[in-house]
Amino acid sequence: MKISENWLREWVNPGISSDDLAAQITLAGLEVDEVLPVASAFSGVVVGEIISAEPHPDADKLQVCKVSDGVETFQVVCGAPNARPGIKIPFAKIGAVLGADFKIKKAKLRQVESFGMLCSASELGLSDDHDGIMELPASAQTGEDFRAFLGLDDQIIDVDLTPNRSDCLSIAGLAREVGVLNKLDVTPVQITPSTVVVDDVFPVRVEATDACPRYLGRVVRGVDVSTQTPLWMVEKLRRSGIRSIDPIVDITNYVMLELGQPMHAFDLANLSGSIVVRMAKKDEQIVLLDGQKVTLRDDTLVIADENTPLAIAGIMGGEGSGVSAQTKDIFLESAFFAPLALAGKARSYGLHTDSSHRFERGVDATLQEKAIERATALVVEIAGGQVGPITHAVAESALPDAAIVTLRRKKLDQYLAMSIDKDLVTDILTRLGLEMVEVTDDAWTTKAPSHRFDIAIEADLIEEVARIYGYDNLPSSMPQAAVNFTPLPESKTQIQVLRSILVSQGYQEAVTYSFIDPVLSKQFLPNIEPVPLANPISADMGVMRPSLVPGLVRAYLYNQNRQQSRVRLFETGRRFIGSVEALAELDQQQQVAGLIAGSRHAEAWYHGNEKVDFYDLKAHVEALFALNNGGKPTYERSECEFLHPGRSADIFLDGQFVGLMGELHPQLSKTLGANQPIYVFDIALSAVLNATLPEYEAVSRFPEVRRDLALLVDRSVPVSALEKVIASAAGEALKNVLVFDVYQGQGIDETKKSVALGLTWQHPSHTLSDEEVNNSVEQTVAALSEQLGAVVRG
Repeated sequence: MKISENWLREWVNPGISSDDLAAQITLAGLEVDEVLPVASAFSGVVVGEIISAEPHPDADKLQVCKVSDGVETFQVVCGAPNARPGIKIPFAKIGAVLGADFKIKKAKLRQVESFGMLCSASELGLSDDHDGIMELPASAQTGEDFRAFLGLDDQIIDVDLTPNRSDCLSIAGLAREVGVLNKLDVTPVQITPSTVVVDDVFPVRVEATDACPRYLGRVVRGVDVSTQTPLWMVEKLRRSGIRSIDPIVDITNYVMLELGQPMHAFDLANLSGSIVVRMAKKDEQIVLLDGQKVTLRDDTLVIADENTPLAIAGIMGGEGSGVSAQTKDIFLESAFFAPLALAGKARSYGLHTDSSHRFERGVDATLQEKAIERATALVVEIAGGQVGPITHAVAESALPDAAIVTLRRKKLDQYLAMSIDKDLVTDILTRLGLEMVEVTDDAWTTKAPSHRFDIAIEADLIEEVARIYGYDNLPSSMPQAAVNFTPLPESKTQIQVLRSILVSQGYQEAVTYSFIDPVLSKQFLPNIEPVPLANPISADMGVMRPSLVPGLVRAYLYNQNRQQSRVRLFETGRRFIGSVEALAELDQQQQVAGLIAGSRHAEAWYHGNEKVDFYDLKAHVEALFALNNGGKPTYERSECEFLHPGRSADIFLDGQFVGLMGELHPQLSKTLGANQPIYVFDIALSAVLNATLPEYEAVSRFPEVRRDLALLVDRSVPVSALEKVIASAAGEALKNVLVFDVYQGQGIDETKKSVALGLTWQHPSHTLSDEEVNNSVEQTVAALSEQLGAVVRG
């Protein structure tokens, strides 16, 4: 809300500067966005009077005017179409400065000398109106400094209010705050009831009493809409960001800014039967004052007559019943609308008005009669007219009740971290307008004023005391609390360690959305029905991700499209598998997933440009499982739909499936537009965070013994199966099994493969004899032959 500082100081005038006033308002919780001058910087401009205006001898659109400053008469050449004898105007004399560097000098226009300039409002920085020179009231004193005449040494204070403080959306409300902060009395405008001249009334019937508990109306006959709105009112409206329209509309806007009560004026000649405040009928239509045709819903409160809607209540009036140049009689309305009845209505129709801004947040429910009397007095003063009595339609039971709130001394001291003197607290609450119902040493029981409908609970009063006492006067203290730290179990690796391991291998952490494109989900996991979102952000984020891999692949493609070919990404997060029908049973397991693509090493002169392969990925995965001896994984051929059938593996830990890894299926890569192989892994986070507590074991003093075996086995037999049989048959002294060669090709049956393994034995208590080792080898070979059909290659 924008207000004039001078207007505010008419109500309350603290002895502080403009900057201090703005800072004080901000510190009180009513943030000042900016403070701007009401006009551009200019000097040397006085009130002038045009004595005569003659056509320019050599220019059709120019006039040669004689202008008086009250002492002298000056010749001025002017091109304004409204320049004429008898009017008073802003006159920039020789030497006047407009703006930063525009100095008025003697000039010659089409061979006629000009000694000054007659100014438009735009040239003085008052508005965008540049259609003609600015006309001043006849009462303006010729020769008076123009800045002093209009009071232009003023500031516009733009206050950004929180929604709960709509009581300050007026000069009266803000003046109350400034008065409380500075312990000054406020001098409100004097409002006296208008003298009723005619008995004319227009009937009012309120059907929606819950939405409109109070509605006041008054007939004023014989108004002259053609009169000019006084310049002082036009200026106050301008400085508040409102354009002058006609005297009746200007007065309703002025009262809204002054007192905080939105009002509306109807052309009485266009009303039929009576005013009816009701809910709209479905699909009723109204043409609003801005020309927009609106189809109403049945949850919208309207002001209507017996035939048609006249206005959307609290938002905007209708074009057909508004005041126009032909209006002679008006019907003034002043109403209280329940905030909840209007909340969101303006926005739903694509509207936002000063009236709806106030009614949605709340208006004083006792202000309506005062506002209609103030507006009536201004109408009679400016546009004339004969005043009728006020028509009241009030549902007392639906009006809001004043809140009774108790503030306890104990709570106040606790929240403010200090104790404020009892009398000072009482004074603050009283200056805020709260009625002291009961005051004791331990508590204050108060009744909130009608304009402070945001005060409802004890915390509100604590905030008010803190606000007025001054947040900067409250002590600063650190919060104190007993904090019990939960010990970290040694059997769990912290996720930060996991991230560090991956980062050390060149990965960068990615954070992708938990919802993905349904099409993408089907491309990766066609046999899993993803969980749909009821209200997705967009069509390509319509389902919860059943795997982290699609999100990482999309991130890779984003990088690929920006010429980044070497990519290593990882992510930790949840994947979601289940159905909408059983959301309580939705599987939301935490996963860690990774992706690598491109060259094995960053580009450099000292190595080649080899591409990553399956075994690079496997090394990274095994590094994760190696954290704190978390366990040794085993692998089996994977049947996952989105992985290459020959370059992928399911990962098992202690016989349980915990994840998968491998190259993205070539067909899927081609479909997605990848220009090189992509390798991914997706593992249950708990599997790699489990740790085994280390146990001391003495290093054997005795030598190791190694035997190498070259075995012929079916190509379908995985090496893990060989390792499993060897581990169970080679005895307790077996220390390690190493695969050092795999061969398929010439000299071997095409259905077979040769696997060369190095077996190492070491006993903790004695040196192994050749006989012991040979026995272990024989037992191992026998077991391999029996269980897997392995044959020692000669």
